[in-house]
Amino acid sequence: MTVFCGIDWAESHHDVALVDQDGTLLAKRRISEDAAGYRLLLELLAEYGDSPDAPIPVAIETSRGLLVAALRTGKRKIFAINPLAAARYRDRHGVSRKKSDPGDALVLANILRTDMHAHRPLPDDSDLAKAVAVLARAQQDAVWSRQQIGNQVRSLLREYYPVALDAFLGKQGGLARPEARAVLAAAPTPRAAARLTLPQLRAALKRAGRVRGIDIEAERIKTALRAEQAHQPPLVEDAMGAQLLALLGQLDAACRAVDDLAQAVEASFLQHPDAEIMLSFPGMGVQLGARVLAETGDDRERFADARALKSYAGSAPITRASGKKRFVGRRFIKNNRLANAGHQWAFAALKASPGADTHYRRRREHGDWHAQAQRHLFNRMIGQLYHCLQTRQPFDEQHAFTSSSADLAVAA
Repeated sequence: MTVFCGIDWAESHHDVALVDQDGTLLAKRRISEDAAGYRLLLELLAEYGDSPDAPIPVAIETSRGLLVAALRTGKRKIFAINPLAAARYRDRHGVSRKKSDPGDALVLANILRTDMHAHRPLPDDSDLAKAVAVLARAQQDAVWSRQQIGNQVRSLLREYYPVALDAFLGKQGGLARPEARAVLAAAPTPRAAARLTLPQLRAALKRAGRVRGIDIEAERIKTALRAEQAHQPPLVEDAMGAQLLALLGQLDAACRAVDDLAQAVEASFLQHPDAEIMLSFPGMGVQLGARVLAETGDDRERFADARALKSYAGSAPITRASGKKRFVGRRFIKNNRLANAGHQWAFAALKASPGADTHYRRRREHGDWHAQAQRHLFNRMIGQLYHCLQTRQPFDEQHAFTSSSADLAVAA
């Protein structure tokens, strides 16, 4: 007898439903969100024929968590069903719009019974690839958080302390630079900046880790912070200074998180067997390679072909055709993290690869905008990455851009 399992996931408990190939409800149970509940679920599955040789497939509306980790033992296939898709399937069982947790578990089980071929199980990635994914996503989130807090600091400084922006925004890293954070913490208001002495500025720069050109930089910052500017009322200025100190504390924590997670990402990514191949690609650094690995995984059977990977990344175009109308455009439903990494990868490859630069320029000459040409380049390079990982060979500039090199030779 073929059995299918559906689990309605919740925060404190989960509803489980088992059905056979005819849709008959075999069992339903509510389990708790703890080790005892997981053990009860595995015993229930074993009672209805679950075994290492014939595991029961499970449908659930999430792809992470301890429950999923407990289920991903042996060869059991776990299907993460999109909640929006599950809501559409619910209408097949009734039009009254009724909803319950046990009913949703039954709907999920029937999704596998009728349409399991239309859904993909979770990829069978290695534990190292999963660890890289956790660290790379956390590092990217920390970068976004740092940028968000930096924007708040910038907006606040514009309201009462514009000379600080002139002093630091022109430098690489801007307000996130250790020197900028150290000086602003020592002088959070224009009045405090006017009282700063050169020894105090030099001490702040040394605390930030600067070792060269301290005297010149201190003199430059002193001149910039004492430039003429308009002032808020003293009480308002002091209040904004207190707000700035609070934001600087958050910015310091975000910067430390970015640096610490970057080191952890590098240590994990370089241990992965795919790292050497990925780093052979132009424009692909350690952090960027880790982000690509995090989203694509190392399960070689996850994508049927290169086009499937391109669609997942959002680089392959999508066609909408109906009657006499036909439109080809970019994808909006995609892995946003992988698309973001691809945007950076394609941009960096322009300087690192003559073939990539030629390909990009040819697309621009054909009328593509910058974003279109860059997305087209990413589409080509991620297809090459798929081929190299499948065949276990590094990137080869001559083979990768043969047509581009030939076109360049003809043009010359």
